[in-house]
Amino acid sequence: MAAQTHQPWPAPVVTAVAGVLGDTAQGLTGREIVQLLAAVRVPEVDGGNKRDRLAGALLSQQERQQASNCVIAFINAAMAPVRYAQQPHVFSRRQDDLNEVLVHVGLRVNDQGKLARGPAATTLTEAAQHASSLRAELRRRATHLEVLRYCTLEILAKNAFHAGLEAVKSVADRLQQLTGEHLDGARLVDAVLMPGRGTARVAINANVTGPELDEQKGLANLVKGLFSMHRNPAAHEPRLHRTVTDEELLELLTALSMVHRRLDGAHVTP
Repeated sequence: MAAQTHQPWPAPVVTAVAGVLGDTAQGLTGREIVQLLAAVRVPEVDGGNKRDRLAGALLSQQERQQASNCVIAFINAAMAPVRYAQQPHVFSRRQDDLNEVLVHVGLRVNDQGKLARGPAATTLTEAAQHASSLRAELRRRATHLEVLRYCTLEILAKNAFHAGLEAVKSVADRLQQLTGEHLDGARLVDAVLMPGRGTARVAINANVTGPELDEQKGLANLVKGLFSMHRNPAAHEPRLHRTVTDEELLELLTALSMVHRRLDGAHVTP
């Protein structure tokens, strides 16, 4: 952004930026924050955790200068791509998380790690849509944690092909863990989800009435269909010949989330 005086940002936006960059698990270290504050000439403040200290330092400097330049400078310094040469997925995560915040002031962090103009949002739904973040949309859809656990790194790497492949594996892995079964694919589904002469080993209902059995069979067939559509071809076909769009990935992860939610309440016979 050009060297000029920028209007102060709302305190909640500055605090949210500090929440991203000072996050306990995914943010900058305390030492990194101290070094970056010194680099952009923002005095430190005492008290609280690193997130609160960062927010306090940026808000105090913004108040003194009556400008958001200090916040902009800190973000630009913190997001310099050279800092992430060995951890590009960390850059992607922070870029996505910051953009969900910055969209409320019509800004974004571009791929060069610099603040740039972007669309503005007034609601959380608009923020998720404008942030251009697949993770933001997945959070908005309340994607099941078991799905995200298997494919977050691939999503951060912006690799939809492998993200979908790893996400589908989450269902097979969970069925194996629930039952101790070592089969895979359709054979696994038939063994643990498909009702036979009795109740399915992983039963999502009582498996007694016709509608209950239909529902159980429907889930089993759905899982086999997901394996057939998204795991088997991806496992054998080169990524070069198979394009997976973000929208297709969202549809797949939403379907897998539904499967996992049904498994959450299932009765399991080991």
